[in-house]
Amino acid sequence: MTELAYTEPKPKIYAGAKSDWEVVIGLEVHAQVASKSKLFSGASTTFGAEPNSNVSLVDAAMPGMLPVVNEFCIEQAVRTGLGLKAEINLYSRFDRKNYFYPDLPQGYQISQLYHPIVGEGEILVDMEPGVARLVRVERIHVEQDAGKSVHDMDPEMSFVDLNRTGIALMEIVSRPDIRGPEEAAEYVRKLRQILRYLGTCDGNMQEGSMRADVNVSVCKAGTYEKFRASDNDFSLLGTRCEIKNMNSMRFIQQAIDYEAKRQIAIIEDGGTIDQETRLYDTVKGETRSMRSKEEAHDYRYFPCPDLLPLEIEQSWVDGIAASLPELPDEKKARFVTDYGMTEYDAGVLTADVANATYFETVATGRDGKTAANWVINELFGRLNKEGHTIDESPISAMQLGSILDLIAKGDISGKIAKELFEIVWAEGGEPAEIVEARGMKQVTDTGAIEAAVDEVMAANPDKVAAAQAKPSMAGWFVGQVMKTTGGKANPKAVNEIIRAKLGIE
Repeated sequence: MTELAYTEPKPKIYAGAKSDWEVVIGLEVHAQVASKSKLFSGASTTFGAEPNSNVSLVDAAMPGMLPVVNEFCIEQAVRTGLGLKAEINLYSRFDRKNYFYPDLPQGYQISQLYHPIVGEGEILVDMEPGVARLVRVERIHVEQDAGKSVHDMDPEMSFVDLNRTGIALMEIVSRPDIRGPEEAAEYVRKLRQILRYLGTCDGNMQEGSMRADVNVSVCKAGTYEKFRASDNDFSLLGTRCEIKNMNSMRFIQQAIDYEAKRQIAIIEDGGTIDQETRLYDTVKGETRSMRSKEEAHDYRYFPCPDLLPLEIEQSWVDGIAASLPELPDEKKARFVTDYGMTEYDAGVLTADVANATYFETVATGRDGKTAANWVINELFGRLNKEGHTIDESPISAMQLGSILDLIAKGDISGKIAKELFEIVWAEGGEPAEIVEARGMKQVTDTGAIEAAVDEVMAANPDKVAAAQAKPSMAGWFVGQVMKTTGGKANPKAVNEIIRAKLGIE
């Protein structure tokens, strides 16, 4: 299968008072592993449970309780790495990351620093048809999530919900390859799409199962290319600030744009950027300081004494690789090749795995372009209008396919098909049976159509003369005949008979 050809988008340029600037962005995406139990305990991961109801003795850090690795979570991390074309490390190890967590009872986080489970990979970030940025993934490591502090239930006290404590996270760390706010949002969107195809994370940002820490720095225009040519000499780039816990594509864009302009203004005013962690205020539309940025030594990492290193076999990895589904880029290229559709339409249809599956069911054994047109314009348009997902569609893929079959056989016209679509949407039922029962079948009897044409022409002799003088006016007769027959006449037959009677070539 031929891969689609892409060109790289240009970086976003910020015009400062003294010079032009570029923004450099790297992301650390925390993706919750799609597992029914936690990373080191058998406690449930069900979202929305009563506070502190999904907490085992291990999660609560009771004395003598030791963690046990959930093999399924490790498998999901390996599966994710393979989906990102990344190196899988057969040897990895857990470390303790030490600092005060008010919502993590053990007082440290079990993570991976020195030996992560997944090494370097890549993600192709689509910006528009034919334009994409290849973003390098530095690593994926597995770690446990912290709990949640609740500050709005009492004016004087904070509460702690430990339900999330110990849930398995994959931290997916990119290289600083992203060159603008829009690219950053599209990177997160593409990563979420891949994770959903793989089934390793549901990507539900509203529920916190996927969130991003965004690292932003600025440099003078042209400096970034020197950085890449120097084999990533970070001294060439500006000081970065990290914006924590972003859970919205729109807010990611807004936060980066604000932070880039903030840093540029400080530098051009003669100041310096302090490396720090910041939060984005969605109401005020600005970032604010949270704490100074810690380095690795501040966390006092050391190997977790309660867990042995992970040593996995290549044959196990190969088995996981063999079970991978067709991923978005490959599916998109195949749709363009096999169904003859545009890259844009293929992108729409493969944006979600459920959408792609629905389309392929409709398209199988039928004209791909026609199927794509109906799925994108009629079905998706109606679903969006009513706020439904594809899984909630009142019309199944089999029902829509039946409507297309009726069009292809000439039993109904495109106009009647849209009326039939509305009936099936509202009432359900088998399309062919509805057409038969309600007399919606298209009139293909040329004798009946010719009689209707003669009737319209006899009633409008002036229009006949005008159309013979100006052939483009023949369309008026087509409309009148369709009106006379209640839209049931075959449009192609109507057009041919009218042109023959008018003597139009």
